[in-house]
Amino acid sequence: MSKIFIDTDCELWYTMLPEMGVEVFKMPYTINGQEYFYDMGEHTDFDAFYKAVRAGAMPITSALNAEIYTEILEPYFAKGEDMLYISFSSKMSGTFNHLEVALKALRSKYPAARFRRFDTKQICWGGGIQCYYAVKYFNEGHTLEETYSYLEENVNRFTEYFAVDDLGHLKRGGRISAAAAAFGTLFSVKPVLHVNDVGELQVVTKVTGSNKAISTLAEKVNELGDVLDKYPVIVLDADNKEAGDKLAAKILAAHPETNVERYPVGPVIGTHCGPGTIGVIFRSTKR
Repeated sequence: MSKIFIDTDCELWYTMLPEMGVEVFKMPYTINGQEYFYDMGEHTDFDAFYKAVRAGAMPITSALNAEIYTEILEPYFAKGEDMLYISFSSKMSGTFNHLEVALKALRSKYPAARFRRFDTKQICWGGGIQCYYAVKYFNEGHTLEETYSYLEENVNRFTEYFAVDDLGHLKRGGRISAAAAAFGTLFSVKPVLHVNDVGELQVVTKVTGSNKAISTLAEKVNELGDVLDKYPVIVLDADNKEAGDKLAAKILAAHPETNVERYPVGPVIGTHCGPGTIGVIFRSTKR
């Protein structure tokens, strides 16, 4: 038997899970002293989360511990299954160190089982779109080995760009200096970021104002988009629906053949990018 695992940092929507038939690692976040495990939007109060953040709450994220990984994985190891975990970027969390602790013990206890992890080198829907199409490929009758090869062939064919609204969240994460954050906020400077081909955040440019940020993201789709009639363009927003809708409309006007899908940014990713963020994920000629 074979089983595919994903995690909620891929940001796929909960309604997709039944048809996919995957097991999910739910990633934790804490706000106002209460810990939650993101459920891909099924029972998530996005409005309450972002309202709290805008009011000054400081959410945090944390790694899953080895015990949680063991609890989820051991039933599959015990049955000797062949497993594939399609994960978010290793560069963005220490959680995979805890996973390795769990795997070391499980592999020793159940040597017949096989577990592999594929690193999408992305976060949010940049990884999610890889998960979705890889699982679709697997469910069409391909083996896990073939699915792993499919992922390798396509890992750099999806890209994501996003613009943040509040530079303070990047400052807290060590992405920019306090002085740069203060200057940027004063002059409405919005950095446009990209997840590069090693899975790290990279500042591509800095623009002034929301409209310029929207135009810059739309231009990236124009510049790099590939077979947009076959793959959806995903537009995301973190409590910034108006800007997200404008971006979606701009992309659709330039590419009427594509399916532009809209989703919110979940609390785990939203903890790091902050409210006001907008982003776009699409099939591309290069990462």
